[in-house]
Amino acid sequence: MDIIDAIILGIIQGLTEFLPVSSSGHLELGKAILGAQALPEESLLFTVILHFATALSTLIVFRKDVWEILKGLFQFTWNEQTQFSLKIVISMIPAALVGIFLEDFIEVFFDGAIIIVGIMLIITAILLYLADLAKTTDKAVSFQSAFIIGIAQAVAILPGISRSGATISAAVLLGVDKTKSARFSFLMVVPLILGKMAKDLLSGEVNFVGDQAVAMGAGFIAAFIAGLAACTWMIKLVRQSKLSYFAIYCLIVGLIAIAWSVWG
Repeated sequence: MDIIDAIILGIIQGLTEFLPVSSSGHLELGKAILGAQALPEESLLFTVILHFATALSTLIVFRKDVWEILKGLFQFTWNEQTQFSLKIVISMIPAALVGIFLEDFIEVFFDGAIIIVGIMLIITAILLYLADLAKTTDKAVSFQSAFIIGIAQAVAILPGISRSGATISAAVLLGVDKTKSARFSFLMVVPLILGKMAKDLLSGEVNFVGDQAVAMGAGFIAAFIAGLAACTWMIKLVRQSKLSYFAIYCLIVGLIAIAWSVWG
């Protein structure tokens, strides 16, 4: 992998982690159009590095929130920060259960089923459009809504369903304040990213190649900067009810994917 490839992959990772366009869905479309072997292969270590970059960008954007949560947790009382942390844990349960018990079933959808990707992208478009129509409130995430948002995150494992799009839309449609919805959506994924990183590092399959250090460093920086920009941008878009732009994009790409599958 050269530096340019690493930077491109870093930018893609940083953007698609936060923008509601489904990176997994676009990857499946890329494989179908360009051929399964046409896309560059990422080493497991590079994947871990890119995930760390996006997790770090999230922590930087929400540094004040994270600091308040940490301070509140160390008070060892049933305060707002402790409750928020528990809601994050609750939101992780559905995705964790899907990962443990349905991994083989989910893999079927990552086998060139382009028509499914198209349908899922259209569903993402509908969710984003409905979220834009929702009324503005000041409601916070409850324990019940945290679990439902977690279900949306679990469903987003399917290619074509955007994780950020599904979780933010679910929160907004449940009546949660739009800014708080985006905040919860981005913070809830950090433990999952860190958990995935730990799993990969402990798998024994991560190998470091010295001559790739510069390229991997460039990819990390690219993913970090792109993640900062995308995360900040998404918060503004959600607050301003401008998710419909992404809804239109997902609808168009979804229809093209279905047409490609039927007539291509």
